[in-house]
Amino acid sequence: MRATTLLSKILGLNKTRVRNVTCVDEGLVVDVVPSTRVPRCSGCHCRVRTVHDRYEGRRWRHLDVGPFRVWLRYGLRRVRCPRCGVCVEFVPWAENQSWFTYDFEEHVAYLAQRADKTTLSTLMRVAWRTVGAIIERVLPRHQSGDRLDGLTHIGVDELSYRRHHEYVTVIVDHVRGGVVWASPGKNAETFKAFFKELGKERCAQLEAVTLDMSAAYLKAVTEESPQARIIFDRFHVQRLAHDALDAVRREQVREAAPEDKHDLKNTRFALQKNPWNLSAIEEQKVADVQRTNRPLYRAYLLKETLAKILDGGQVNVARKKLLEWADWAARSRLRPFQKLARTVRSHLEGIVAYVATGLSNGRSEGLNGKIRTITRRSFGFHGPTSLIALIFLCCSGITLLPVHK
Repeated sequence: MRATTLLSKILGLNKTRVRNVTCVDEGLVVDVVPSTRVPRCSGCHCRVRTVHDRYEGRRWRHLDVGPFRVWLRYGLRRVRCPRCGVCVEFVPWAENQSWFTYDFEEHVAYLAQRADKTTLSTLMRVAWRTVGAIIERVLPRHQSGDRLDGLTHIGVDELSYRRHHEYVTVIVDHVRGGVVWASPGKNAETFKAFFKELGKERCAQLEAVTLDMSAAYLKAVTEESPQARIIFDRFHVQRLAHDALDAVRREQVREAAPEDKHDLKNTRFALQKNPWNLSAIEEQKVADVQRTNRPLYRAYLLKETLAKILDGGQVNVARKKLLEWADWAARSRLRPFQKLARTVRSHLEGIVAYVATGLSNGRSEGLNGKIRTITRRSFGFHGPTSLIALIFLCCSGITLLPVHK
């Protein structure tokens, strides 16, 4: 078997002929040509016989062979296409305007889904900035259709990716279970940009939107898609109750006499946990709070009662119980819960919608946890562009396999 034929099989190049191979200090340089004699336009892929000029020695990085780096070298031609004008010819091993072959880019994207920054950069011998550009080229090749088509139930949440309040808004499809849109920022204008891209016709198809109690997101939904049912995330509602309970606990510790502070010591986690998860020691701490500090125990009962109401399955009963709970919290003489009572009253229908549908931002929060893992293993991002590319690569349902598969 000829050496060029063997090398062609090793490199796994389709519709490509290997002419020669040269060993240099950096690795191997393989001279290749397309298997078709007549060049094709890279824009419309039509056969074009008129050659405008040629770039001698254009090189593309390919997958390594053992310890050697490999470059493909070809005298790339520019053709004069009747439709597209003067543009470079189509080559079967690489995308237009890319300096890497398809196989190299696919392998980098596969590793980006599973490996950290240092491992990927060391193994593939490329800069981390190059990885972001490669991912942006790989994504369109694996997206089937428009991600925004067929949206009916979505969840929106923000994610901090850098200090000094740098955020990315992420929108999740509850039906398909993946990220469908992401953009820098977390204000109403950011969310409105999503609705603008979605279009009026598809906005009218939205049935439900789950979100936290962000006034900016709420304003965008009510203005751009008023028919969509707004559902406030249960996690955030209960988190407000937990924060109010902790505020009452800290206030009681500050006001307690020195001899009474011992009973309030180390009660924070016992009061925050679910009753069925309490150990014997924690149950005794809660009992001591009931015996020695009535205001704090009242706050504990308010927190547990709100959770019980949200566990219910009947909408009208939940609405009635929430109003009764808000009256009780308003009369409790506990300022954090009085404030929470006003919040519950102003967002009553959105909270009741959770009881009716069972939808929450749990899927969004879960994907946010995965995105935070991506951020950590990438050692942070200076800008949102590369982060958003990785979000779509890892969290939108794209499945990549190693090149040898």
